[in-house]
Amino acid sequence: MSFFDILHLALRNLHQAKLRAILTMMGVIVGVAVIVTMVSFGLGLQSNMLARFKALDLFNEIQVFGRGLSNLAGLDRGPRQEGEGRNARNRADKTPTRILDDAGIKEIAAINGVAYVEPTVNFGVYVRSNGKLLSQFVGGANIPNASTRFQHFAAGKMISSPTVAEAVVSERFVKDFGYATAADAIGKTLELLAPPSDKKKEDEGESANFFGIPLDEPGLDESSPDIESRTFRIAGVLSTEIREGAGQGGLRGMMPGAGIYIPLQMAHDWTITHRGPMGQVALALARRGGNLAEGQTEGYDTAVVRVSDPVKLTEVRQKLTELGFGSFSIVDELDQIRTVFLIIDSVLGLLGGISLLVASFGIANTMIMSILERTREIGIMKAIGAEDREIRLIFFVEAAVLGVVGGVIGVVLAWGIDGAANRLAYRFILKPQGASFIDFFELPLYLSLGAILFALVVSILAALYPASRAARIDPVRALRHD
Repeated sequence: MSFFDILHLALRNLHQAKLRAILTMMGVIVGVAVIVTMVSFGLGLQSNMLARFKALDLFNEIQVFGRGLSNLAGLDRGPRQEGEGRNARNRADKTPTRILDDAGIKEIAAINGVAYVEPTVNFGVYVRSNGKLLSQFVGGANIPNASTRFQHFAAGKMISSPTVAEAVVSERFVKDFGYATAADAIGKTLELLAPPSDKKKEDEGESANFFGIPLDEPGLDESSPDIESRTFRIAGVLSTEIREGAGQGGLRGMMPGAGIYIPLQMAHDWTITHRGPMGQVALALARRGGNLAEGQTEGYDTAVVRVSDPVKLTEVRQKLTELGFGSFSIVDELDQIRTVFLIIDSVLGLLGGISLLVASFGIANTMIMSILERTREIGIMKAIGAEDREIRLIFFVEAAVLGVVGGVIGVVLAWGIDGAANRLAYRFILKPQGASFIDFFELPLYLSLGAILFALVVSILAALYPASRAARIDPVRALRHD
């Protein structure tokens, strides 16, 4: 018999027992739909995470670490504190051996493939603006600045010059300080308030205080001789958070977030002039230990390096290591992330595979029942010359048809489930939070074809015993079978 004759017989046999074939096929449909839905959800999570990293511009940036003041002071790292180490950006690949000062910044900027270097300066301070007094984090920014963090403004523009006392603020700052709109904050001023510097204390003498905050004053007042202030004009309001797409809700780049950004040199000078008690102790210990010369500053703890092409990232990091700096890139986490998602996808696929395994028992049962019903027919076929191989092939083709058709319908069903789940998640979860639509499932072509192929293989394996049993039927006995 030709293959088309065998296919015709297989389809005729399935058609004669339509209800049983449909019920058997339902098991395959459900199994494939469960596998595809679960695995596509795992793939969707992985795809969304990678897309988020890309949208937040993390693949083009490296965080560089130098010897910080605590290291120069000889501070021993004790047991990990609660919350420490949760932020992957704080983990350097190598222990730095040199200070990240201005000379080091210039050397890094000269590396082939480096687009720019952004030293990191962040500090907390009391801020007065629009009649309100709040604590804020202030960051330093290079002027001009090519970082994607400073390319999107809700109102105003970037600081005009590194020597001008201007600042850009976040939209959260505008809300916290009571401005009606972002445009209303443009042109207004903000004041950074701090205890007097060491030099001023020496000139005027010290009053009773608690860690630099006067005890004899009813509150913070910029007119008080015990309070220093620095005024900045608000030049722009940053649109710092991404509102749509994979990166929504996040901050662009690896630069730490802040409510206020001022010129880098002014921010660095502020941290040196208004150093806290712990910083003063660390500085004294570093100089006493000979790690920091008198008059020498400790430089920057970290800096953000942007590469011109992600392909250059590995090469740039090797150069940073040769210069004696540590570094961190989100690429360091990708292998671990892929391993985690591989485990998740495997577990989800295994759960779906159990459903398909149960369906295989239904296929085997259907084939065995078919043998009992068609024993006389099989005997006639063998009596007129049908070979055992052809008998087996008839049952294999029947099982294959159940597997392929059930697999295709299962994939279509999974596609529908994915689409419905995405819309329900958007309607009841994302939309009430003001978030844009996100596709939580990813159904690539290889997953669909792989699921259909897997259903085919399982179906054929389930038909091994029934096909072999049918091929072993004695035609003489089969002809006597009623």
